[in-house]
Amino acid sequence: MSALTLSRWQFGVTTVYHFFFVPLTIGLIILVAVMETLWIRTNDESYLKLTKFFGKLFLINFAMGVATGLVQEFQFGMNWASYSRFVGDVFGAPLAAEGLLAFFMESTFLGLWMFGWYKLSRRVHLACVWMVVLGTNLSAIFILAANSWMQHPVGYTIDPKTHTAHMTNFFAVLGNSTLWFAYPHVLFASVMTGALFVLAIASWHLLRNKNIETFQKAAGLALAFLLIASIGTLFTGDSQAQVMTRQQPMKMAAAEALYHTQSGAPFSLFAIGTPNGSKLIFDLTVPHMLSVLATNTWNGTVLGIDNVQAQEARLYGPGNYIPIIPVAYWSFRLMVGIGFILAAYAIWGIILLRQGRINPKSKLFLKASFVMLALPFIANSFGWIFTEMGRQPWVVYGLLKTANGVSPNLSSPQVFASLIGFGVVYLSLAAVDMWLMLRLGKELEEEKKEESELPPLIAY
Repeated sequence: MSALTLSRWQFGVTTVYHFFFVPLTIGLIILVAVMETLWIRTNDESYLKLTKFFGKLFLINFAMGVATGLVQEFQFGMNWASYSRFVGDVFGAPLAAEGLLAFFMESTFLGLWMFGWYKLSRRVHLACVWMVVLGTNLSAIFILAANSWMQHPVGYTIDPKTHTAHMTNFFAVLGNSTLWFAYPHVLFASVMTGALFVLAIASWHLLRNKNIETFQKAAGLALAFLLIASIGTLFTGDSQAQVMTRQQPMKMAAAEALYHTQSGAPFSLFAIGTPNGSKLIFDLTVPHMLSVLATNTWNGTVLGIDNVQAQEARLYGPGNYIPIIPVAYWSFRLMVGIGFILAAYAIWGIILLRQGRINPKSKLFLKASFVMLALPFIANSFGWIFTEMGRQPWVVYGLLKTANGVSPNLSSPQVFASLIGFGVVYLSLAAVDMWLMLRLGKELEEEKKEESELPPLIAY
């Protein structure tokens, strides 16, 4: 394989691995903050136990996210130096804001929250965890601002001498329409991930008849957030798809394997094509549904792959501007399909909750949560695969092709060696992470005795 291909594989593998931890971090800290809020408002010790219990699991995940996220930024210099030189003036601003503002804010208040038990008043301690929530979301916004600029460049000019991008308006970058349609979708998907994480652990304890009252409350809270988040994910995903149709028509066409422009375009449920995606052989569709999703009209026009290819060839010069159709098509299907499955599971859980049947006897529902826990991680991964692979051959849409972004002096053996190294390290980290999560996920019933001897939290 070429250095370019290996670099793409390496960045893809490390990005997907890193993104296992990001949505869980964003979603879980929101639930932890709500648990502590409920404890302070109700003085129910069950919520205090849940706050500390899931807070420990959040800290493990947070540490993993930080460690794996650093690798992403290193690769910009190591593997993608040409890309970094081209976008550095624009891309560096939101990344710097994320590191200097959001991350330091997040980590500072997380430290106060971790070590402030029995030292800070209840209200100050609660404020700390909500500041962590704010910092986590600001981090997501700044990172998504950088990625959204790659999808839809705004607020920039191209230097005619250096042929690099220069930012002219930072607020235009932060106000990018792509960002503000992507962020709610990521936020709801993250809450859905965090809610299923809490629900799966609560189900494990309920099936073993341990701390039933406490984990019934955890399950009820998780189901409420899961239902809201699953519905929110579907609606924001639809809005994001409409923006994508306007800004990157090739990505939408590839997602649907739509080769020719159509009015009243059908939505493809299942398609079979040639292995390289150049020709459609069989397609099961719902009439007009793609036009409804993409344009909010029954007979809206959706551009096809062949037509967009011709347009972009005229605009950008000769070349192949079609992404890998099977990857775009199936990653989009899996992401959307899982969203509907999780929404249905949330409704099932809410029905059981209202009937008072979230208890050790609901074995089918509780056991199903273990399978469901994997689904948001799979959907999140395929969502990013679709977002990035569907944009190809561009690394910055309309400005810089991926082939022109790789480091010029990089050799295939160098990238292959680092890819193997990352694989070994990441598998080791995954094993450690799973061991810690499983070990600490069983410990609510084993409260440390010395903790009970400490003075109660300061009331004011």
